[in-house]
Amino acid sequence: MKKIVFLTGTRADFGKIKSLITILEDQDDFEVFVFVTGMHLQETYGYTLIEIERCHFKNVSTFENHTHETTMDLTLAKTIEGLSSYCKEVNPDLIVVHGDRVETLAGAIVGSLNNILVAHIEGGELSGTVDELIRHSVSKLSHIHFVSNTDAAKRLLQMGEVKESIFTIGSPDVDVMFSDTLPELAVAKSYYQIDFDVFAIVMFHPVTTEIDQMEQHAIQFVTALLEDTHNYVVVYPNNDLGSRLVLSAYEQLKGNSRFRIIPSLRFEYFLTLLKNCQFIIGNSSAGIKEAPYYGIPIINIGTRQRNRTVDAAIINVDYNKKNISEALNGIDSHQVVQSHVDFGEGNSAELFLACLQKEIFWKMNHQKQFKDFI
Repeated sequence: MKKIVFLTGTRADFGKIKSLITILEDQDDFEVFVFVTGMHLQETYGYTLIEIERCHFKNVSTFENHTHETTMDLTLAKTIEGLSSYCKEVNPDLIVVHGDRVETLAGAIVGSLNNILVAHIEGGELSGTVDELIRHSVSKLSHIHFVSNTDAAKRLLQMGEVKESIFTIGSPDVDVMFSDTLPELAVAKSYYQIDFDVFAIVMFHPVTTEIDQMEQHAIQFVTALLEDTHNYVVVYPNNDLGSRLVLSAYEQLKGNSRFRIIPSLRFEYFLTLLKNCQFIIGNSSAGIKEAPYYGIPIINIGTRQRNRTVDAAIINVDYNKKNISEALNGIDSHQVVQSHVDFGEGNSAELFLACLQKEIFWKMNHQKQFKDFI
């Protein structure tokens, strides 16, 4: 029996890997462990460990990696320490990490330095800012790559990864997006006490490489929202450096009847709200990946998703309040067509399982080789 550790540090990455964990839990050949850390254990951001516990996975362990300084390097160091100790207890055959978070990097470091296979979900994509540096670093530390599309696979080949280590399975969240298990809109609105008949979604995260300007960026954004007339469901940012500056700016929204502020949303409930909203505004990857699938207009602000905003439904603006307001003034007449962006067909979990069931998968070379790009 193969032991597999999934690492999750945020509500976002858990939404992406949940279907992968679930499908393996039903297999006799695998023993699944879920290592929970990061935002999941922070009250400020909704203590989303609760959402993981509701899944009733067999083996769930928690580790508090939050530091008072909230700097990414110290969070990285603490996560490495906690996960390393955990892996010595479990002795896994594989560590699965997702995306471009600092916890992801910790998982790849622990695995690669302890002779444990590391599988990276959604490597080879373009993030922008420091996230892209982390994503590509994780790819170089990982032995196996489960990518969303052929473009991502090509980038990994350019980075010297061997073709045999790259498996194109699509983005696992698409499995959930078009499943028949999403809650009804009335259920989602009732659960989060959303009274609006019509609403937009706000998701605005700090950009760590712009920390000196982040307070002003957040103020400009909030001011534009206050001067607008739409109703908004506002979701807290992630816990990167600068999140306190965003939360401080959100204080101006409290008590205003046009805003419903929520620390975190369950992934399935979020998808239902996204599918039925007028538009999404901010700088979340949800506006780049999920929203186009539903044909939802997007106002993308700033640099966080630079190089990823290629869909026609996306209106890109800078942090200037005037430009944000102009985008908001025209959003109701902005025509979009449901996108067929290439993030898979909704069968990522099945493709993932098929890979793990092949004997050759477990014979992947722990000693990586750099393949020259010719």
